[in-house]
Amino acid sequence: MVFCCYLHGFASSPNSAKARYLGDRFRAAGLSLVIPDLNQNDFAHLTLSRQIAQVEALLPPPPEPVVLIGSSLGGLTAAWLGDSRSDPCGNRPPQVQKLVLLAPAFGFLDHWLPRLGPAQVEQWKTTGFLSVYHYGDQAMRPLHYGFVSDAAMYDHTTLRRPVPTLILHGVRDDVIPIQSSRDYAATRPWVTLLEFDSDHALTDQQDAIWQAVRTFCEIDLELS
Repeated sequence: MVFCCYLHGFASSPNSAKARYLGDRFRAAGLSLVIPDLNQNDFAHLTLSRQIAQVEALLPPPPEPVVLIGSSLGGLTAAWLGDSRSDPCGNRPPQVQKLVLLAPAFGFLDHWLPRLGPAQVEQWKTTGFLSVYHYGDQAMRPLHYGFVSDAAMYDHTTLRRPVPTLILHGVRDDVIPIQSSRDYAATRPWVTLLEFDSDHALTDQQDAIWQAVRTFCEIDLELS
């Protein structure tokens, strides 16, 4: 039996369009897809470290295999969980057998902070909080600057465990440019990149995403 988990994106929720769609598809195939709420009722103090720890706590006891599907920041979280070296103590066994990353947020600080501008970033750092739009809540929510300082400790270029990885990314993505996934895949032969004529959300590619996930994860054969 394989443990399958979907990790939603930043300022999103388990009720996102992709989460609900994939959950429905897995159920139709007679499979379970765990979809945790990465907000943990405390979006204000969200960090990448917290997401990694939360998902790690959900994983079944080893050696049960794990497949992680992640969108945007959830994809980055999945990538770190898939790398055994993400645990500095070396206690995490390499349970993750496959990764599916939807527009993964590689280098997202390099894309996001310049858009805010130096003045707004400095104000965020000084006051402690920045108001951002939360798509799951459909409202503005405060986010602590610790989100930035924590994320800065993670260098995705160090992720080198050869876990089979499928990346799906839109060529019109203006949040995380597709070049970030191209660069990641270029130096990792175990990574397959599929490009779509779509934006960051990939909501117009749900059927294509499911077909890619089903093929890559061999759902009809291996997981059912």
